[in-house]
Amino acid sequence: MSFTAAHLVPLPVVVPLIAAGATLVASRRTTLQRVFTVSALATTVVVAALLVGVSDRHGPQVVNVGGWMPHEGIVLVADRLGALMLLVSAIVTLGVVLYSIGEGRSSFDDESDGQSPLPVFHPTLLVLSAGVSTTFLSGDLFHLYVGFEMLLAASFVLLTLGGTRPRVRAGVTYVAVSLLSSLVFLTGIALVYAAAGTVNLAHLGARMQEIDPGTRLTIELVLLLGFGVKAAIFPMAGWLPESYPTAPASVTAVFAGLLTKVGVYAIIRTEVLLFPDDRVSPMLLGAALLTMVTGILGALVQDDIKRLLSFTLVSHIGYMIFGIAVGGVLGLSAAIFYVVHHILIQSALFLVAGLIERRGGTTSSMRLNRLAAGSPLLAALFFVPALNLAGVPPFSGFIGKIGLMRAGVAAGDWLSLLLVAGSAVTSLLTLYALTRVWARAFWRGPFDEGGTEREEEGPSDEYAAEAMTPGVVVPTVLMVVVGLLITVVAGPLFAYTDRAAADLIGQETYVDAVFPEGVPR
Repeated sequence: MSFTAAHLVPLPVVVPLIAAGATLVASRRTTLQRVFTVSALATTVVVAALLVGVSDRHGPQVVNVGGWMPHEGIVLVADRLGALMLLVSAIVTLGVVLYSIGEGRSSFDDESDGQSPLPVFHPTLLVLSAGVSTTFLSGDLFHLYVGFEMLLAASFVLLTLGGTRPRVRAGVTYVAVSLLSSLVFLTGIALVYAAAGTVNLAHLGARMQEIDPGTRLTIELVLLLGFGVKAAIFPMAGWLPESYPTAPASVTAVFAGLLTKVGVYAIIRTEVLLFPDDRVSPMLLGAALLTMVTGILGALVQDDIKRLLSFTLVSHIGYMIFGIAVGGVLGLSAAIFYVVHHILIQSALFLVAGLIERRGGTTSSMRLNRLAAGSPLLAALFFVPALNLAGVPPFSGFIGKIGLMRAGVAAGDWLSLLLVAGSAVTSLLTLYALTRVWARAFWRGPFDEGGTEREEEGPSDEYAAEAMTPGVVVPTVLMVVVGLLITVVAGPLFAYTDRAAADLIGQETYVDAVFPEGVPR
């Protein structure tokens, strides 16, 4: 059998899983674990890049696992949206692994006694990568659920690494919320199968419109509830700021970049393909606005950098939901562009927060002591992606937000225009929150209990040399640079997301690729 581009589709799932098994076997050989992990993730990046090009030129690539018919078994589909999400997630995961190797997270946890090996880090992260890839490639709802559960199991292990009390407490909260979300999602799958007799997405795209409108609306709301918890949409976002800041920087970076975006991706895929009638758009617009506002208001009162970034993460999920709710090519394209931008920028900022913690011994801006004097590079590494996240021209954050505002203005209804105003205000508040913490952490001395700045000298160069090793600095710099590259390629990327959005709305491209001989009745 000759090799075709479709044979690439399973590799982002299969390669990390094989490497996870290999790293588990090599648990006592740290160097070998690192080689397996980096090789697997680098391979995933290359395969995802090839799938982006192939899907853009030749349409969605489809694999029927085990030779089963699509509506009978598992089908993997790499279309423009899925391939792009695969590529960005693989880049982030590879960057995080390189950072973790530099800080020694592969074998030892800095929070422990320094002698406790953590051989499960590499295999768990690889399972997480496979779960993310499964989600982006799944062509049916149940397989999407399987990807979510892979993520849940792996993320719980990563979140509780070291076994400290705050991490275990955060892990319990995270698992409880995630299990509730999974239960809601599983209920939605049961309702879908009972109503339509299938869980294949392409098949459902043709059948859902034949279902009773009331039943269809119930199914839509149940699925949105399940995905909304995973995406951290208001009022289901309270778990995130309590869970993420307790984890190591390398873990938090991959969580911030990917886990909530999996929920956003599921909303895009199901809303556009299965429920194109836009009946819940006003509700989504309201949720988007409340997510933006509550998230950024929470960020404004934070002194800890990790917690502040966690709240901004929640806030900026609102932008993505805004684009989904507005719909059309303009709204969906801007939402996809903003997802790509946010994955890279938010991950980079959490890695920078890890450097700040290593450099200053804390991430509390009230206790940090003029870091810019001892490490101007660290100050720049925080400031540049912070401006990007806030949407300052000419960065990709500004370009993405302008695209979303343009879509809102084109929609023309009062709620969309209110979202345009709300997104502008949220951007200004994001800029204020990030520049305030930047000024406190990098230019001022620590504050005493009364809020008075103390005159102390910054950390010595010797301490900086020990903490800011090239092993952690170089991956962070690379992640910041990759985030800046989104600005450089914004034009071609937006053209790509336009085509991806058009495919999603048209549906025929996706459905015909899965069922080339026609959809079974």
